[in-house]
Amino acid sequence: MDQQEILGRISAMVDDEKRLRAALADGTIDAATERERLADVERALDQCWDLLRQRRAKAEFGENPDEARVRPSAEVEGYES
Repeated sequence: MDQQEILGRISAMVDDEKRLRAALADGTIDAATERERLADVERALDQCWDLLRQRRAKAEFGENPDEARVRPSAEVEGYES
């Protein structure tokens, strides 16, 4: 996945977050469902941001950005900013 594809996925997931919050607000889904789905989206977002950072770092240091790989969400979730 190249940088544009990753950014496209990030944008789509941000839209999903907004739809979930709107669905909760209008009563289409309950709070438990919203929390569960948001947690899934947030994990996937963290993985995409991590992949994007890996690609940019590899490019910056003369490595092949295509060698960056999606890391498990448990690994990515443990990072601190």
